[in-house]
Amino acid sequence: MGRLKDKVAIISGASSGIGAAAARLFAAEGASIVLNARGLPALKTIAEDIESEGGRVRFVAGDVSLPETHEALVAVATDVFGGVDIAFNNAGTVGAMKPLAEIDADEWHHTLNSNLTAAFLASRYQIPAMLERGGGSIIFTSSFVGTSVGLPGMAAYAAAKAGLMGLVKGIAADYGARNIRANALLPGGTDTGMAGDQAQKDWAAGLHAMKRIAQPVEIAQAALFLAEPASSFVTGSALFADGGNSAVKL
Repeated sequence: MGRLKDKVAIISGASSGIGAAAARLFAAEGASIVLNARGLPALKTIAEDIESEGGRVRFVAGDVSLPETHEALVAVATDVFGGVDIAFNNAGTVGAMKPLAEIDADEWHHTLNSNLTAAFLASRYQIPAMLERGGGSIIFTSSFVGTSVGLPGMAAYAAAKAGLMGLVKGIAADYGARNIRANALLPGGTDTGMAGDQAQKDWAAGLHAMKRIAQPVEIAQAALFLAEPASSFVTGSALFADGGNSAVKL
C-alpha cells in the first residue's frame, strides 16, 4: 500500500469491469476514491467492498455525458476529501454496431457524446480542481479500435476513441507546464460485460499476440502506473495495454 497515499481519485465507469478493478486497486494503494457509474446499486456494492478493506470512498451516480455529473463528482471530491489529484475517465459505450452508412445521426451523436464529449466535460471540471492542488493526472480509456485497427460495425466508436488522443495532446500542451498530465490508456480485449459471450471472447483472443484477452485488473495496473508518481514525465501519450494487438497483422 502507498503508491497513491494521500491522493484523491475520481473514477468513472466504476461499477464493473476495468473501472471497478481500478477502484479497488487505487483504494488499496492509499487513494481516497469518488466513484461514478449510472447504476446506483452496483456502485454501492463496490463502495462497501472498499470500505470493508479500510478504504475511503464516496460515489455519485450519473450519466457522464451530462456536465452536472462531473460537477458533482468534483464537488464531492473537494468537499469530502479536499480536492482532486487523479481522474480515471473510464466510462464509455460501444454504441450502435452497424456499417457506417446505416448509422443514423442520433446513434452517431450518442456514441460520440458518451465517449468523447464526456471526456471533454470531465476535463472541464477536473482541471481547475487539479490546478488548485498544484497539478494532477488525467487518464482516459481509449481503445485499440480506431487507433491500431478498425473493426466492422464500429466506425462511430472508433472515431470517438481515436478523438481522445487529440484531447490528450491538447490538454498536455495547455497544462503541462502547470503540472497536469493527460494520457490515454488503450486496452485490448478485456473480460468485461462488453466482451460478449465466450465465442466472441475466443474470437477477440485471436486478435492479440498473447492469444488471450485481459483480465480487468491487468488494465487497472496500467492505469495505476499513469496515475502514480512513477509516470511523472509521461504526458500526451498513448499507453497500449493490448496484449500485442497492435503488433499483430490481422
